[in-house]
Amino acid sequence: MGVQQAADALGLLEGPIHAELLINEQGIWFLEVAARSIGGYCSRSLRFTNGKEQISLEEIILRRALEMETNSFQRESKASGVMMIPIPRAGVFTDVRGLDQARSVGGIEQLTISAHLAQELVPLPEGALYLGFIFARAATPKGVELALRASHACLEFVIRPQERKAVDQSDEIESARMEARE
Repeated sequence: MGVQQAADALGLLEGPIHAELLINEQGIWFLEVAARSIGGYCSRSLRFTNGKEQISLEEIILRRALEMETNSFQRESKASGVMMIPIPRAGVFTDVRGLDQARSVGGIEQLTISAHLAQELVPLPEGALYLGFIFARAATPKGVELALRASHACLEFVIRPQERKAVDQSDEIESARMEARE
């Protein structure tokens, strides 16, 4: 089943559609199909212009909802994309290396690390965050994909294992002992 078929099955016929898929060796997996726009940083990957002004995806959506003119605005002709940098393993984020090299890859427009140093990281599906975002533009979608993958390959995230905290159970143990004596 493709995204269009999933949207049709949900009755999503007009307005923004947000779809997230995981693509790996085992196949294509739907994570989300919803009646909403892409959010946060990701919407920055799309630009619309009428030759005089440039507006955001959110403004296009609001103009359509308010029945304002949108037909003169076209998405830019270059392909664009964003990679939500996945968290490779659980632990505490201590450093990222290779940022300058990753930013210098052809086609990369922006690379933002949104995780904070000393932040505890939990990978998907248990976690809900990304390490950051990489934005690219190129003449073709394949060019965008290659730029995003090349930039990501330059990055090395230092994540130390989360230290297990010893739980002080002395009160619980003493309480259990007292109950056993009674």
